[in-house]
Amino acid sequence: MRHWSRAAWALGLAALALFPVVVTNPAYTTIGVFTLIYMACATSWNMFSGYTGYIALGSAVSYGVGAYTMALVSIHANMAPGASMFWLVPLGGLLATLVALPIGAIALRVRRHTFVVITIAIFFVFQLTAINVGFTGSTSGLILPFISWNESYYNLPFYYVGLSLVIFATILSAVVRRSRFGLQMLAIRDDEDRALGLGVRTTAVKLTGFALAQFTIGMAGALYAMFVGQIFPQFVFDPLFDVSIALMAFLGGLGTLVGPLLGALILESFQQWLTLSFSNSSLYLILFGALFLVVILFMPQGIVVFVRDRVTRRSAREKAAVAAAETTLAGSGA
Repeated sequence: MRHWSRAAWALGLAALALFPVVVTNPAYTTIGVFTLIYMACATSWNMFSGYTGYIALGSAVSYGVGAYTMALVSIHANMAPGASMFWLVPLGGLLATLVALPIGAIALRVRRHTFVVITIAIFFVFQLTAINVGFTGSTSGLILPFISWNESYYNLPFYYVGLSLVIFATILSAVVRRSRFGLQMLAIRDDEDRALGLGVRTTAVKLTGFALAQFTIGMAGALYAMFVGQIFPQFVFDPLFDVSIALMAFLGGLGTLVGPLLGALILESFQQWLTLSFSNSSLYLILFGALFLVVILFMPQGIVVFVRDRVTRRSAREKAAVAAAETTLAGSGA
């Protein structure tokens, strides 16, 4: 089973790596870049919310902080437009993590449902602040240094940096899940009071997991800002970002490793294709709502868990049938 799992991971990575080589149309590689950004964000979000059960709906703060780090530093440092700007991507992640620490310290003083409300409130504080202060460009936004790469080449560096973020987020999520720290997060999800009684420092574990999850999201925001070349506070501090990555994780399988990757791959690529194909760019919101209802009603644990349970049940039925046939043959032989 482990052999097949490794083969599937290798095949998936190879497919993503070869995509811009096989599909050279800039429109589709642009979809690929946005899809990878959301795959990284959904995986990182799941590393906290999926493992602890605390649904965070304020991660757009980290995304926006990363985006504005890229914009403000590149503009005020008079950076030469080009590959050197990629060095600001980790800086965006670092600042997002630092901002997340006091946010987490405030929001994690309460339990699950109240935590959701507080993260939403904090998000709107950041969004309104960004819209109304001058250094963010207010509603006019900011224009980053123009990168004059050839159209046929432009998307490739962003695509492979985005793929690197996905690989980093996936490895980090896997390492956390299999570590003692990850087991403590899962214990909090199952029964926080019992975990506290067993000696788990629940507040410290939650705060560490929350801040750690924001690092990749901040880097993704920085990459997004560099890719599009212009940002607006209402778009990088966007409530739809939080709804989207949460839905992606739920669709694929909340708390699983591959689930958020699969959910983001399906939803973001589909959303980008709809936006590209139809003039009504809000059509995907209607479809997202319908899809969310389908997931909740028929696959509440997500695609990965749904398929895994079906395969497990089928395998158990086949083993039971084989055992029954062997018993019958043994009885007739006796």
